Amino acid sequence: MRLLAFFAIVFLLGTRAGLSQDAEGVSFQATVVNAQTQQPLESVHVINLNQVVGTITDARGEFQIPAAVNDTLYFSYLGFKAQKIRITNDMLKFQDTKIALTELAYALEEVVVRPYQLTGYLEIDVRNLPINTGYQYSISGLPVSYESGRKSPGAVSKVLGAIMNPADLLRNLFGKRPAQMRKLRQIKEDDRIRDLLATKFDRETLEELLQLEKVDIEDILTNCSYSESFILSANDLQILDALSSCYEEYKVLNREN
Repeated sequence: MRLLAFFAIVFLLGTRAGLSQDAEGVSFQATVVNAQTQQPLESVHVINLNQVVGTITDARGEFQIPAAVNDTLYFSYLGFKAQKIRITNDMLKFQDTKIALTELAYALEEVVVRPYQLTGYLEIDVRNLPINTGYQYSISGLPVSYESGRKSPGAVSKVLGAIMNPADLLRNLFGKRPAQMRKLRQIKEDDRIRDLLATKFDRETLEELLQLEKVDIEDILTNCSYSESFILSANDLQILDALSSCYEEYKVLNREN
């Protein structure tokens, strides 16, 4: 009887440990290869979208990342199509998964570079230089200026609206997206993800991380008084920092109201 009781206790402890491990997630290992050549790919960025952690593959294309069943991993590599996979029980159990990325075919078109034709005369050369259309507006008594994009009849009104009633404006933007916005701090704390975003300009990775459409990201930044030129030209890390800054402002205003 004592022997049976001993084995029963061991079985229960083992079952509990297994359940605990499934709940907390384990370390997932796999290899990333080129779909065409089956050669390993080094320095592929891998992001767990659920846990907001990232890593990169080594020289053998291998990586290891915290993951649980049903977590989604996002793979990004220059020149290859980004890919998402969902973690299954079998993938965690056997640890021999290969993820194949497909190479993108780029159609390179001829680009004509036209340097500025400088004459040496300041008055003439200044007229030939491009003008930054990211206008800033300042109001007497306020310590900061506000970007408002192109000069237009509605630009000043937008800035005034953001200043006079900022709480309502930001509440409409962020109030419906609490889960996505809470991820901002997690994303900013992961150096691997920040390094990846610094090389991106297409908003694709940000869309996956925050579960926002590109148009939503642009709408948030526009209504937070960032200029059109910034929204179009900034890298994804700069866009992330801008979103985070705007969200922090929203939390302060929301707390005051």
